[in-house]
Parts: sequence; structure tokens; C-alpha cells
Amino acid sequence: MESPPLYRQLATHYLDAIGAGSLKPGDKLPSLRSLMRLHGISLSTALQLCRTMEGEGWVEARDRSGYFVRRPRRLAIATMEEPAANVAPDPAQYVGIHAKVSEFVARRRQGEVRIDFSLARGAPELYPAQALQTIMMRLLRQRPAVLTTAAPSRSLTPLREAAARRGLRAGMTLAPDEVLSTNGCIEALNLALRAVAQPGDTVAVESPTFYGLLQVLESLGMRAVEIPTSPQTGLSVEALEMALDAYDNIKAVVVVPHLQNPLGSVMPDAHKQRLVALCEQHGVALIEDDTYSELLDTETPARAIKSWDRTGNVIHCASLHKILAPGMRLGWISAGRWHGRVEMLKYTQTRSNEELSQWTAGEYMGTGAFDRHLRRLRERLREQRERTADAIAAHFPAGTRLNLPPGGLQLWVELPDRLPSMTVFDRALREGILVAPGALFSNSSRFDHYLRINCGWPFTDAIEGGLRRLGEIACESGAGQGAAVRMAA
Repeated sequence: MESPPLYRQLATHYLDAIGAGSLKPGDKLPSLRSLMRLHGISLSTALQLCRTMEGEGWVEARDRSGYFVRRPRRLAIATMEEPAANVAPDPAQYVGIHAKVSEFVARRRQGEVRIDFSLARGAPELYPAQALQTIMMRLLRQRPAVLTTAAPSRSLTPLREAAARRGLRAGMTLAPDEVLSTNGCIEALNLALRAVAQPGDTVAVESPTFYGLLQVLESLGMRAVEIPTSPQTGLSVEALEMALDAYDNIKAVVVVPHLQNPLGSVMPDAHKQRLVALCEQHGVALIEDDTYSELLDTETPARAIKSWDRTGNVIHCASLHKILAPGMRLGWISAGRWHGRVEMLKYTQTRSNEELSQWTAGEYMGTGAFDRHLRRLRERLREQRERTADAIAAHFPAGTRLNLPPGGLQLWVELPDRLPSMTVFDRALREGILVAPGALFSNSSRFDHYLRINCGWPFTDAIEGGLRRLGEIACESGAGQGAAVRMAA
């Protein structure tokens, strides 16, 4: 495994000194010449070191004086509170999310969007387009009939082989023929749910959760019971156990263990292991959405929930949509003891995926370039998240809270005084700024005063200006809400 570049290693050294208190806010870093002499580095490496720390908010440059330690604004903003896990679950319900999402989509089409904070994916320039194009053109020369020949129903492509091989890093032992290619992770989830549950059955989901999952459940006629989910440690296993005792028809649990959407939480290994055992004990299928684990800010791969599965009770779903090629819509599923049923459902629903993109992505994943790309992607996203969090801390109203996750593409922001996110959404959209309101991420009203903000685009002056204006809109809306309350009183 390659080491981080030298400037990154040195930045970590100085960040450790700041964390230990050896360097305090206001202290001056060594000059560029001193850094060159102390560490035996070039001027460009010394500049990269200082600019990296400046970009992350840890130092500021002062004209003709050098770089000085500062405390990033994001560290002053309050973190989110933990949800209560010892209360009875809300009644399971048909989720009714289609109307909310349809309204959201229709309204965002009403005006021109200048700045889009509503997405959960990276900018096109963050992905290795040229490398993928080169592989694809070579494959077209080698297999000229690939576009005019139907893909075999059980084709063993490099994508399936690469997914199985990388599964070893996450603690899973999968054969390539246990991996089935899908049209993104959303099809994998759809197949998994159809394999283990029927219309009218109940499925336990995180709360809040990705609205696309709620849409799938509604389209399948299934009920959702929302389980309290920590911004830090993910789904509450204790609350899930209460729900399993309260309902006798929960057929599946769906979790995103790493960088949960929208919270960004990461489930500890001990929680994953307890979750596997609990679902096995109750005879409930456990569906793992592992879309985001490669975006964690660590060189050590996160252990998949399925790595503790000994009975085939865990269905593992994953995707390249966020990490490699959003335009390819490639995902996969390893369905455990439901493999045969999922394979038949896939054939019935969409037949086989086309082969060219599978071969292209699979070949790229089998090279060292893939891991180098992931390291660069994680580094860029980390800088963008931190700068976005600093801007939110600087411009949003007092009392705003946010969760700064250890990786990923988005921030989950809590507005103060239960300010309705739809109010902010409406006003921002009129000015060409699009956000994802918290009301989309639950069938309850408990997240109506939250926003999900994308950090996948490079942090430009336009992005900072959009966040500043969004903060002003929140402040103005909050002031208006307070005035209305006073008049009503």
C-alpha cells in the first residue's frame, strides 16, 4: 500500500502538534525556508504543506508574515444530539414518500438552478474519465461485436471478479459467481427487498434514511418502521430489538453501515456484529447498502457487515456510482441464501446488464490506478467537506448544528429553533440555489428542520457565495418565523 505524499505526511505531523497543544492558535509556523531546512524538502513541497493546512482551515496566511495557526470555524459549531433509543417505535406505515419527492422534483424544475447542493455525488472532474475511455476504446477494438451481441444471462465479467476480490479487503469471502451485476445499488436494494418480503410486510429502516429507499418500499407496497439512528454510530441496535419484539412481521432490516446517507455515521464493528446476531436470532433478513465505504478517510478498509455472516442471512449491495463512474450506473449484489431467487428476479425485471461498462470498470478496478484514484478522491472530498463546514459555521444562524463525518459527499445540517427546511428550500430556489430538505428523508416530521448539503463539487467562490446566501436566507427566515410567533401570541 502506497504511503501518503510527503507534504501530507508533514501536514499530519503539524496537525498532531496542534491537537497536542504544542502549537496553539496564533502561533506562527516555521517559515518556508525553515521547513525546507528542517525536513530536507523542496520549496514546492513546503508550499504544498502550508497550502494544504490553509485549505483545511488550520492555518492562515498573513501578508509578509507567514502562516499562523487558527482554529477552524467548523470546530466551534455544535454537534448533533443523539436520538432517544429507549422509546417504543413509531407505528409501521406505508411510507407515502412519493408525493414529497414528486413535489420536490417538480418544484426544482420551475426555475433555473445556479448552485445545486441537493445532490449526493461528486463532480465529473473527480473521476478518471480518460483512463476509463482508454480502456473502453481498447475493448471495442478487441470485441467489436460487444454492442450488437446480447450479453449472456450468467456472464462472468471482470466487474464480478473485481467485486469479489475487493470483498476480501472488507472481510468477505465471495466467489465471482456469487456476485450479480445490477443497474446501480438502487436495483440491488429493489431485488433484495423483493426476494425477502411481500406487499404488506414491514421493513425496518434507519431514521433518517435515503428517500430513494423509501420510494422503493412504497412502490413495493411494503411498510416501513423507522429506527432511531445516531449521527455517530448509526442504527440503534437496542431500538431495533424493541421493534422486533413489537412487530411480528418485520421481514428485513436495511442499513448503510459506513457514511450513512444522510447522517454520515459509521457503525462500529461491535454494533455490526450484534446486528448480524440479532437478525439471525429473529429470522429477519439483513440488507447491507455498502455504497460509501470506499470514501472513508482511512487507508484501512472498513469491515463489511456480511463478513460476520455465517448462514447467508446478510445480503450485500454495493455500487460504483459514488466512487468511480456515476454515468455507468453499475452496482452488484451478493444475496447469500437468496442468490437463486435474486438471480431469477433480476432476469425477470431487467435481464442482464450490458457488458462493455462491466468489462471497462472491472479492468480498471483490477489495477493499482483504482486505489490511487480513491486516495485522490478521498483527499479532495475531505478538503471540500471541511471548507463547506467552515462556511456553514461562518454564515448560518447561531444555534445551527452539523455532523462532520469521517468521509463522504455530504453534510447533515440542523437548523436552529426548528426552522422548517421547506421554507429555506422555497426561498433559496427562487434565487437559483437548490438544497435537499430534511422532510424528504423520513415519513415523520422530526427531520423537517434539517438540510442535506452536497460537498462533492470543488469549493469555488461561487460555492462559498451560495452557502453565504443560504445562511442569510436561513437567518432571514428564522427572524420572520420569530416575528410571526410573537404576533400570534
